[in-house]
This record gives sequence, structure tokens and C-alpha cells, in this order.
Amino acid sequence: MSAPVLGKSYDRPASLDAPRAPRGGGNSNFEKYAWLFMRFSGLLLIVLVLGHMFIMLMIDGGVKRLNFGFVAGRWASPFWQLWDLTMLWLAQLHGGNGLRTVIDDYARNDQTRFWLKTILVVSMILVMGVGTYVIFTFDPNITG
Repeated sequence: MSAPVLGKSYDRPASLDAPRAPRGGGNSNFEKYAWLFMRFSGLLLIVLVLGHMFIMLMIDGGVKRLNFGFVAGRWASPFWQLWDLTMLWLAQLHGGNGLRTVIDDYARNDQTRFWLKTILVVSMILVMGVGTYVIFTFDPNITG
């Protein structure tokens, strides 16, 4: 359906023309907590990412000093492992939650919505799993 504006018509998202009733049974607060998570994780991600970029790009020579040895020294510290792990997990969960909302808004078919969310969850688990594995099993003593 199109809405006329000054003699022209523009396509509107399907979700605006035929909004669906809220899903779920009863008194679920999932959407409220997902909304709150987005706000708090976004704030924390700003701190983590800006701190990461400042340390990587601005301090002590900037990008020129970034190499395998720098990463090895950084991940030798549990503090930096936890920093990077928190950044990875929050970014994945924050982005996945946002994409889940987009899927709910624009996927009209229940089966399509199910498969898109399944692919989303599987890819999130894979990225978080592999990333966590790399952070905690990184070996600076690689033999070539």
C-alpha cells in the first residue's frame, strides 16, 4: 500500500500497514528486557569500543606497533582477555537482538521468520564460540 505525499506515492513497510498482534503467551516481559538490554549493552559497548580504539590507535605509536607480538602480550593478561571477550559477546548479543527485531518487523511468514531467527542464533553461537576459543587458547609460541 502506498501513502500519497505531495502527488507522489511511496512504499511503506508492510509492518506499518498491517501490524501483528504481540506474540507470546500471557504476561511475558521478554521484549521489555530485550529493550533494556539494548540500551545498557549499547552504553557499555561505547565505553569498550572507544577504549579499545584509543588504546590500539592512539597510544604509544598507534597502528605501527600492532603485530602478532602485541596481541600475544595483550592476551597474556586476563584483564585484556576479559575486555575483548566482553566486547565480543556484547557486540554479538546486541547486534543479534537488533536483527531479531528487524526480522520480526519485516518477515511476514511465520516459517520464514523461524528460519531467519534460527540462522541468526546459529551464527551468533558460532561467532561467540570461535571467538571465545581463540581468546582463551591463543598460543604466542607458534612453531612454523
